[in-house]
Amino acid sequence: EKTVEKFFSDGGRGLNVTAPHKKKAFLIADRVRTRARNAGAINILTAQDDGTLVGDNTDGSGLVRDLTENLRIKLKGSRILLLGAGGSARGAIMPLAREKPAMLTVANRTHANALSLVESFTGMTKIEACPLDKLTADFDVVIHATAAGLKNRIPLLDGGVIRKADCYDLMYGRDETPFMKWAQRQGAKSIHDGWGMLVEQAAESFKIWTGVLPETKALLAARPSRRRRDSGP
Repeated sequence: EKTVEKFFSDGGRGLNVTAPHKKKAFLIADRVRTRARNAGAINILTAQDDGTLVGDNTDGSGLVRDLTENLRIKLKGSRILLLGAGGSARGAIMPLAREKPAMLTVANRTHANALSLVESFTGMTKIEACPLDKLTADFDVVIHATAAGLKNRIPLLDGGVIRKADCYDLMYGRDETPFMKWAQRQGAKSIHDGWGMLVEQAAESFKIWTGVLPETKALLAARPSRRRRDSGP
């Protein structure tokens, strides 16, 4: 907290906040944007002319921008499966909902957590919670946002559920994530990691601070092996 205060007192305009500090940022922000409140997390702090700090969240919009503009994955009218019920999943719901999917299904290892998350957004979008063992193979897009990725595990999920779906893992690294490898073996239509989401959320943060949205294509092209990968036959 003292480091952040010093940064802004020295004239800093804005900064990004990463895990595990995204909830702590609420204690620093003087005002919080609605999408950050919906997400329950702040990933960007911006200093205003009057000295107040505004907390915002660009993670969800970065995800949608990567899916729709970089990967050309259709979300409108699609059946989307969101795996996970933690902060990452919560932050993705409203940005995904604004794309008007046919249905957004949330599934989590602990079903009660998925139910609780869905109840927070009931009436705002077409959303439902479903136990992992009750899922059927009729999804167009599958987004992996569980904590299992942090431990190099995959969710306890029937492989048939993701077959022929565009699969996206919020995690990223030098190698394909365990979820990506698993999805490819199950016959997913395509597999992608969260590198593009990282780049796009940073680009939007930069725009908030400067008014200019930077071009991201060159940076994304630097990791071609992590971008569009059709894994089917």
